This record gives sequence, C-alpha cells and structure tokens, in this order.
Amino acid sequence: MSFDRHLADIAREFPQWTIWRSDAGRWWATRHHPLSDAQRDAGCAMTIDADDPAALREQLRDQESKADDQESADGNTGPASP
Repeated sequence: MSFDRHLADIAREFPQWTIWRSDAGRWWATRHHPLSDAQRDAGCAMTIDADDPAALREQLRDQESKADDQESADGNTGPASP
C-alpha cells in the first residue's frame, strides 16, 4: 500500500488529528484542539511521531484513550477551551 493511502486511511480513522509523513520518512500526527492541563498531566501529547503507519496508529489509539479517560474523569465531553 502506498504511503498516500496509509495517510488517508489514518486521517479518516482519527479525524481530530492532522497526519503527515516527513521527508525523512517518519510518520507524525498533531491534534486539532489544545489539551487541558489535566490531559497533559495524564500523558496526552499535542504531537506524536512513529517509524511507520502501524506504530503511529498504535500511538494514536493510546493518545485517544488517555484523552477520553481524562475527559470522563473530569466530566468533559468536548475539547479544552483556550
């Protein structure tokens, strides 16, 4: 599968993130919305990177889980306010 296809598939799976592949071949994702202090304290990151699409998907799932867990604990249902 081409890297363009991987990129499109990941972007569809994680619409709250911008996905790209660097010239060096690393895969990156950055969130569309800022994190709350509690989400940062829980280990959420604004931007993550990985060696390949599968590893990026794994990190994205982990990040989404951390953010969802923190939102549930706080009783929030939307993105952090600026």
